[in-house]
Order: sequence, then structure tokens, then C-alpha cells
Amino acid sequence: MAQRRKGREPAAGRARWRRGALGAAVVALLVLGGCGGRVSGAIGQACLNSGRDAANPRLCSCIQSVANQTLTSAEQRRAARFFREPQLAQDTRQSSDSGDSAFWRRYRAFADRATAVCGPRIG
Repeated sequence: MAQRRKGREPAAGRARWRRGALGAAVVALLVLGGCGGRVSGAIGQACLNSGRDAANPRLCSCIQSVANQTLTSAEQRRAARFFREPQLAQDTRQSSDSGDSAFWRRYRAFADRATAVCGPRIG
């Protein structure tokens, strides 16, 4: 049997620890990547281009991150139009069409979650 030096792990243990640490670092980068910096996605871009005082890359990236978790790509494109055409949001909300009603429920769930995750200033 190989003797172990006091306070040192065997080489296999160190390699396993390094792989675990590397994996954790990659996950952290992926999670934190949505917290600021470059803004992508239909909703993130619409947010950034909205001209609102509170719109900034960090907030818009956060909102886009929530959209990625709660809305399909098509729903995101539809919701992004609300930034340019607020009346469209009102028309969708008041529509008697079942498809519009279903979309509005998903959109409100997204908006509520974005408010909870990204801050109360967006609600």
C-alpha cells in the first residue's frame, strides 16, 4: 500500500476535486451570465431600447433571463412588441379570444416573476 502524506489527498482525489470545482465554476458563470452585461433576446433588447429611465443592461438582462425560463421564443417576440406598442398589451389583455387569454396568463406570470426576481421597479 502506498503511504499517504499527512494533509495531502491522493492524486485521484485531487483530480476529482478539481473537476468538481471546474464544474461548479462553469455553472456559476452560466447563472451569473444572465445577471448583467450583454443584453440579448427579444425582450431584453426591447427593454433596453424602450427609453425608460430604469432600463439598463443589468435589469434588461435579468428580465430576459426570466423570459427565457417562462416564455417560448414566439411568446417573447410577441411580448417584446408591448414595449413599442403599449396599446397592444391592453388589447391582448381585454381580448375575448381564448388564445390571447392564455397568452396573457403566461405573460402575467412572467411579469410577476420578473418583478420578484429583478426588482420591484419593473412592475
